[in-house]
Amino acid sequence: MAKNYKILVCDDDETLCYLLKEQLLESGFSVDTVYDGSFAIEAIKNMNYDVLLLDLNMKIVNGEEVLKFVSEYNSSIQVIILTAQSELRKAVDCIRLGAYDFVTKPYNFDELLITINRALEHKDLLVKTTILSNQVNKKLSSRIIGSSPGLQRAINLANKSAFSDSNILIEGETGTGKELFAEYIHKYSSRSDKPFVIINCASLPDQLIESELFGHEKGAFTDAKSTKQGLVEIAHGGTLFLDEIGELSLSLQPKLLRFLENGEYRRIGGVVNLASNIRVISATNRNLMEETDNKKFRRDLLFRLNVITLTIPPLRDRKEDILILANHFLETKSPIRSPKKLTQHAEDALLQYNYPGNIRELEHIIERALIFAEGDLIHYDDLNLPRSSTLLEILPITIDEPDNNNILGMDELEKIHITKALKHFHWDRTQTASKLGISQKTLYTKIKKYEIKQE
Repeated sequence: MAKNYKILVCDDDETLCYLLKEQLLESGFSVDTVYDGSFAIEAIKNMNYDVLLLDLNMKIVNGEEVLKFVSEYNSSIQVIILTAQSELRKAVDCIRLGAYDFVTKPYNFDELLITINRALEHKDLLVKTTILSNQVNKKLSSRIIGSSPGLQRAINLANKSAFSDSNILIEGETGTGKELFAEYIHKYSSRSDKPFVIINCASLPDQLIESELFGHEKGAFTDAKSTKQGLVEIAHGGTLFLDEIGELSLSLQPKLLRFLENGEYRRIGGVVNLASNIRVISATNRNLMEETDNKKFRRDLLFRLNVITLTIPPLRDRKEDILILANHFLETKSPIRSPKKLTQHAEDALLQYNYPGNIRELEHIIERALIFAEGDLIHYDDLNLPRSSTLLEILPITIDEPDNNNILGMDELEKIHITKALKHFHWDRTQTASKLGISQKTLYTKIKKYEIKQE
């Protein structure tokens, strides 16, 4: 537990400070000592300490004044009061003022060490919760943007789901905003005042994922030099977001299923069953039903995860949202107060593009355009749109910068493109829809809308 933790000892008994410092150094901590509260305050101003071991009775500035300063200056420092038996009432009052705990003199070092380690666990939990909360507020400040029917259906379902306590599976392609929807659901749920904890199942090897989820006991494996809380423990009362759940290995799936069934788990190397009350939201860009058919995902786990299924439509099926999102990114990423604007040609190109990377790709396109654009306008060339593997590459539509007397609207461009694609594939709608990157239903709707007829 001692790795990288820094402790400040403040006591006017220099002999006690010396002995305590030696014991803490042997336990692996980094330790400073001071002999009065005034020096403790100066030290705290210059160094970020994790724990303060604080005597109450000192000549110039007493311990209560130091505690008050710490509470106002850096409340993340865990204060442990060192007190005589005769001062127990004062020590209890100090806990009410924000101290973590107290230890009576003469202290038993093993008991003091247990108290220090508990204080450090408490500090780590507070820091993680604060970071996670800030991440949620930062991302939600930009809110979910768009007015397309598909997005509005997803938002309506998310609102209804928030009031439930059931597990949710969010489906959608990479870059569609699955994590943002998970945060949105958490924020408007009854668990909003509790932690929102994220783990990406694709980013870590099996043993590390199990350790991250359920924690481990000291000595459970080679590098387990201290007991570690798992994310299911940290998220107690709140929401656990399992991103890329389809990447979870078959060896770990039964352990997750067991936890979902009864809320109980064991740390790696542990023999005691622990419990945590959390809501699980999962996300995947895979078809998990197909994965179960291929024996790559447990069907019983899938049924536990997708009590409610929320599908986020890809950006290519949300044409109404493309320019709304593009202008939002122009405003938020522009280094100047008056953001640059898109030319009609640039807008048409953005609407025509297929976005295999979805919203994340659009965000990067706008960010890049802001760098390349000169002046107040963003032109087509500034977008630097990649050549797509869709039909745009096979059947390119030349979009020259139009003059004011001959501007093709988006509908005209789309009709031309779809007609060319249909002719290319001899009016095979299945192949055409696949290469255009849209559903057959969407293609059929477009054919009716533009009154495209086979020649």
